[in-house]
Amino acid sequence: MTGKVAVVTGGGSGIGLGVAERLAADGARVAVLDLDLAAARAAADRITATGGVALACAADVSDRAAIDRALAEVRSAFGPVAILVNSAGMAGFKKFLNITEETWNQIIAVNLTGTFHCCQAVAPDMIAAGWGRIVTISSSSAQGGQPLMTHYVASKAGVIGFTKALALELGPSGITVNTIPPGFIDTPMTRRSEERGLLGGTVDDHAARTPVRRPGLPEDIAAACAFLTSEEAGYLTGQVFGVNGGRNT
Repeated sequence: MTGKVAVVTGGGSGIGLGVAERLAADGARVAVLDLDLAAARAAADRITATGGVALACAADVSDRAAIDRALAEVRSAFGPVAILVNSAGMAGFKKFLNITEETWNQIIAVNLTGTFHCCQAVAPDMIAAGWGRIVTISSSSAQGGQPLMTHYVASKAGVIGFTKALALELGPSGITVNTIPPGFIDTPMTRRSEERGLLGGTVDDHAARTPVRRPGLPEDIAAACAFLTSEEAGYLTGQVFGVNGGRNT
């Protein structure tokens, strides 16, 4: 991975931050894209402080023009993009009958359309190089369903289908596309949901119901991303790579 240019969306916190730090530690030059520029800069600073190479960019993944501007900055600083990890996402908890069209559209725009924007924007770089790695972050809730999250589950299920279709189309160009549906991961977003009483129990309660008896960590997802974006994973594409401590089998 040494010297390869990696873009991680939602890289300012949680899973995205873990992924950005791991890819940088493995030698990639990492562009941290996040809606929160301050968080992206803090993440880039953490990476550079440990000897990595990183760039912070502000980007709303639901805004194609913003993505194009951010990628122009990345290409100017680092060169063509070889690796993309789509980690930017938005959660939502509402009873189905209370989900407004505006809320539905916002979740779809960030989680599904945002993934489309980013993949389409970097694919030409990868096609030109004859090599590329794309990892989308979906959700285990898209595999088993989740009450109060119909809009979120629908968006993440769309990401799984999108990944499978894109893998078939880009495979002949030397590009692999896989998805990771995380299980119960201990992130700032998860903790905020816990504080609001939206998890159906505490983080510890969920850990007790997980076969490996702990919540997942961003580092667990990062380790899977590191493998899926490596040279060794070249024969894996279109796959749903569950990282969930045994909660989904």
